[in-house]
Amino acid sequence: MRFLSLDLNLLRVFDAVMSEQNLTRAANRLSVTQPAVSNALKRLRDTVGDDLLIRTAYGVKPTPRAEALWPAVRRALSDLEAALIPEAFDVKTAHQTFHMAMADSTAALWLPSLVRSFEREAPGLEARMVPLTTREPRPMLMRGDIDLAVGFFPGVVAQMEGGQGGDSPILHQRLYSGKYVGVMRRDHPLAKAELTLDAYCAANHLLVSFSGRAHGLVDEALTKLGRERHILLTVNQFFTAGRIVANSDLITVLPRHLIVSTGMGDELIHKELPFETPDVHVDMLWHERDARNLAHKWLREHLSTMSRHEFDYGKLK
Repeated sequence: MRFLSLDLNLLRVFDAVMSEQNLTRAANRLSVTQPAVSNALKRLRDTVGDDLLIRTAYGVKPTPRAEALWPAVRRALSDLEAALIPEAFDVKTAHQTFHMAMADSTAALWLPSLVRSFEREAPGLEARMVPLTTREPRPMLMRGDIDLAVGFFPGVVAQMEGGQGGDSPILHQRLYSGKYVGVMRRDHPLAKAELTLDAYCAANHLLVSFSGRAHGLVDEALTKLGRERHILLTVNQFFTAGRIVANSDLITVLPRHLIVSTGMGDELIHKELPFETPDVHVDMLWHERDARNLAHKWLREHLSTMSRHEFDYGKLK
């Protein structure tokens, strides 16, 4: 292969296809036709001497050679973009639509402030909310279905921080950490007494579960103690959980800062749990392709600043 004769546009196509894992989405991202993408890949295959990408029923699958090549291509293209594109950005005149995934409770906390900022500072920015029904948002980010995911993703973040995600294009930032508490209606039979382990296990419980699976981190903590609880109901929304608990004898476990977002904060009380649970960490995740997008960067910085204001100053601790 003669590097001096290499068409660098082929590397842009390769990077887009590797990011999207789909020729049609890559073509849309590059504003070209799918045949043009296919032709560029053929030329790159001929130059490199490797198939690079193999078609599957769900898109394309990279070869080991492509996996090894991609990190260097990404870094080179990112460095070129940073060098060539001036860092000029005016949020007042910027135009972009963000697609974001959050749980209903998180959206209830974040969106009022975000909307006010859009109205005051960034009238050309818009947001489209996508339901968050999983603790694994990376496929949505890889496909380009969303630009940003905000929520509790313990398994994903643990993999990324532990280096198990390989050279993943997904980036993340911790927004805040909170504590789990037991939540019940104000006139619940256990409301005026200490919440003991025996009383907790004897009660009927509601679990917020995106998947509908009746087992969560509380059940893992109880198992270590040789105990278990009866989960009478699972729901997939925190708002629904708040309304049900406020009108029944069910107990649930929520991050303390999310109680207000159920809309039933005045009718609920919370108690310290009679066993240890890990902290709940809320992170935002995004794809590397948006790392240098200045409107996207403004959004991330805004959410980070908002979280510090709300939590560091104790408003939602």
